[in-house]
Amino acid sequence: MIIVEECRRQLGPGVQFYCERLHVPEGVHMALWGPSGCGKSTLLNLISGLLRADSGKVQVDGIDISGLSEGQLDAFRGERVGFVFQTFNLLAPFTAMQNVMLSMRFSDTIPAAEWKPRAESLLERVGLGHRLHSKPKTMSVGEQQRVAIARALANKHKLIVADEPTGSLDPKTATAVMDLLLELCRESNVTLLLVTHAREIADRLPALYDCTGLVQEVAP
Repeated sequence: MIIVEECRRQLGPGVQFYCERLHVPEGVHMALWGPSGCGKSTLLNLISGLLRADSGKVQVDGIDISGLSEGQLDAFRGERVGFVFQTFNLLAPFTAMQNVMLSMRFSDTIPAAEWKPRAESLLERVGLGHRLHSKPKTMSVGEQQRVAIARALANKHKLIVADEPTGSLDPKTATAVMDLLLELCRESNVTLLLVTHAREIADRLPALYDCTGLVQEVAP
């Protein structure tokens, strides 16, 4: 599913990201773990196409994304990658239902006739059937993250990437959100990459990649 080899990205003067090798089979749930600043979010962004490698191989679902144009990268993300962010990134003027439906509008994977019933079904699945028409500002942080999870799953992506998805949540809510995310990813048989600095979160996933040392100081 994911192949990263000899991947480099210049992060600033004298600072470089380098990943020698990472292979993730389809359907695996893996934590990208390490302290702040070690390169785990950079690795996630390179795999999801939010960043472009300066050199090396980044292959996802059989596609070498390092050679794609900007337009092709946009299409790749829309068709193959679902995102869950620490800060949710929901659109404030829109309801929970509309936020999930909008993600389907920007992809060709779900027919338009299915947008509304699929959004409703997903929100019910994450326990928000009573919040379909609520806007983000009226929802708790835990509810907002549940909307974000429903949105990430809306387009039946093969890959879900989650960058510190519990970082803004209290411990009890974080546990509930992790339970839900892992359960839904298992049900959908998708590959999950989850960035976290918390070892107790990382240990909940069956596979772990230690990102310590991916960011290096290099000679000018």
